[in-house]
Amino acid sequence: MELFFAYIRVFVFLGCVLVGIQVPAFVDQYGKNLESRLLESRIALSEFQAGADKYFAGSVEELIAHYKRDDDQVFIEGGRSIQSIYARNLMLARSFAQFESSSWSAYTQALISPVPDVRKEVWKNYSYAIQLNPSAVAFGLVTGLIFTLGFELLLRLLCNAPKLLSKRFQTTP
Repeated sequence: MELFFAYIRVFVFLGCVLVGIQVPAFVDQYGKNLESRLLESRIALSEFQAGADKYFAGSVEELIAHYKRDDDQVFIEGGRSIQSIYARNLMLARSFAQFESSSWSAYTQALISPVPDVRKEVWKNYSYAIQLNPSAVAFGLVTGLIFTLGFELLLRLLCNAPKLLSKRFQTTP
């Protein structure tokens, strides 16, 4: 039985290491996708920014307000479109700045509080890769160790549960 536990332990450890090594690769792909979306957003906003620079001292908010004040429904809808592009650009810029602020915030954002459509796109197009840089190896080994210890503890508890329960019932009158 001990040999069985040894093989299970090695199997779980290796599996968890391989999964853990994927996390830094996912975070890296998330960051690249986030940056590319920010660049696309800036390109989409650039023509409107040029108009804001020319007529409203660089204020896109004033440009949007100008569009919305017009009586023409087409201009009002255009203002809403510009506002949507501008809001998206600001959100992506904040998210990317937060992502780049530290390694911890990059992992936190990518894994816990990502931009939903960016995370969905990364998951959809994720290409499994084994990065052998120090952070990926460390993350994989720590993940493997933690999950292997947890798994072994659970297995030992399950295997010893009948013995513990029988002892408890034997001592109880």
